[in-house]
Amino acid sequence: MNWVSKRKPSATKAIKYEGQPCITPESLWGALHTTFNTALHCQIDVEVLNEIGSKPTSNWVPFLKEEFRQALVKCNNSSALGPDKLTWCHLKAILKQDVCLAYIINITDACINLGHWPNHFKQSSTVIIPKPNKPAYDNPKHFQLIVLLNTLGKLIEKIIADRLQFHIVKNDFIHPSQLGGLKFKSTSDTGVALTHVIQSGWVKNRTTSILAFDIAQFFPFLNHHLLTLSLEKAGLDPKVTSFFADFLVQRKTNYL
Repeated sequence: MNWVSKRKPSATKAIKYEGQPCITPESLWGALHTTFNTALHCQIDVEVLNEIGSKPTSNWVPFLKEEFRQALVKCNNSSALGPDKLTWCHLKAILKQDVCLAYIINITDACINLGHWPNHFKQSSTVIIPKPNKPAYDNPKHFQLIVLLNTLGKLIEKIIADRLQFHIVKNDFIHPSQLGGLKFKSTSDTGVALTHVIQSGWVKNRTTSILAFDIAQFFPFLNHHLLTLSLEKAGLDPKVTSFFADFLVQRKTNYL
């Protein structure tokens, strides 16, 4: 039975950071944390926001049951579990009861009104997955992270994100050419916009060239203070910006 014979283990190398191998949990934690969480001490110039006009402030209204039900329908039951080990199937069954859903809505409204995100929702598990087809895996940047959050917190975040996008689009704070990550914007819209630019150039007997680029490690370098100031410029209710100021800090994760 050859299939039960011993297999030669694949060659592995220790992750190196600043020229030194990470051979202890402490050194590995330092390498990963420094690589993927760099926004805290990043120097920024907040005066760049002076070029952006402030939008009228919009009142933040209480959440509705329908918002939660619509968000739940889109949740994939096979998603990986977070620290609370609560599946979407369980949460969908629980929130079918109006009494339970009303309690969750009260918690969500209280989070916004108090400008507070509970510590339970700030806990996460971060799974480190190697990127494919790398010649060696001795560099932290050759891995990608999958952050697993508590399921109820994920649901509340989805609903707040939908409401946030609605307010920002309503206030014309997003550039019309911004197509990615927005509702009612698809790949077809991107193609139509690009075709328009090309044909406009043809009318003027010009050739269109495209320069595409990706900002490496964009989210780890996103400064939290600059983000909250941008939300103020977008015309959000002050209690919402206070909520996000607390939402972004004092988070805890386990690297797996």
